[in-house]
Amino acid sequence: MAELTYRSAVAAAIAQEMENDPDVVFLGEDVAGAGGVFKTTGGLLSQFGPVRVRDTPISEQAILGAAMGAAMTGLRPIAEIMFSDFLAVCWDIVANEIAKSRYMTAGQMSFPLVVRTANGGGSRFGAQHSQSVENWAMAVPGLKVVAPSTAADVIGLLAAAVRDPDPVVFFEHKSCYPMKFELPDTPGDLVGRLGEARVVREGGDVTIVALALMVHRALDAAEQLAAEGIDAEVIDVRSLVPLDTRTILASVAKTSRLFTVEENPRLCGWGAEIASIVAEEAFWDLDGPIGRITTPHVPLPAAGTLEDITIPSVERVVTTIREAVQA
Repeated sequence: MAELTYRSAVAAAIAQEMENDPDVVFLGEDVAGAGGVFKTTGGLLSQFGPVRVRDTPISEQAILGAAMGAAMTGLRPIAEIMFSDFLAVCWDIVANEIAKSRYMTAGQMSFPLVVRTANGGGSRFGAQHSQSVENWAMAVPGLKVVAPSTAADVIGLLAAAVRDPDPVVFFEHKSCYPMKFELPDTPGDLVGRLGEARVVREGGDVTIVALALMVHRALDAAEQLAAEGIDAEVIDVRSLVPLDTRTILASVAKTSRLFTVEENPRLCGWGAEIASIVAEEAFWDLDGPIGRITTPHVPLPAAGTLEDITIPSVERVVTTIREAVQA
């Protein structure tokens, strides 16, 4: 099996899809010559040239406006918004144009485009560059929303997103970029499927549902809980829209307890939707209240010690679940 960092997987995923389909183009701020501010897209310019890999002005509206137009005319653009926080600058194009135009043209136009963006905290970038905003996109009808936790999923899910006929917002976690992962040996392209969660650790006592960086913290917490006699099952959601409710409900039916680990602020976080679905469809399977372990509803501080306290930690996950199970 090959080993690859999450960061390197981004360029590998884009290259795979650009080699597979000449209609795939890539654009964004500093993505070509500089290889991306997070060094995720190095080598693409030399491999595919300046027609298909394009640096843009510092204008999120221009980037997504161009991507939308390209998708309307038959291309399959991948557009990078440097920090997910900056989606707020171009949110009208995302929420009112890209997400709704296929519907408003009665299917006469399709919008097969991917918006890649760096999401989440842990890098001490402060309140305007550290947010987890996947729940913003999840709330907009017409968008698909993906957040991988591993290098294999970066490649497989980005491939699925590029090949999908609908717009996909693809959230890469900044704190995952340096992590190393083993890639499966597969013949041909590595292509995943949107809308499939994955059970990354089996267990019988509690279900922990997590996303992106929080998957790794949930796994670490599960190992600590196992040493205390609590056997946790960990589910990597991977895709918020479409959402794999079957995998989550099947796990809850087995364990009878559910906890979500969310980096987004607690108010209206994605875990609230999952908790609502489980309460509605699997209430009688539950042996205790659903627990949500989240970031509080505050701007993220830049100070490292404060940011670490704010974002769910392994220790907080362990403590919360232990106290609930032993109550």
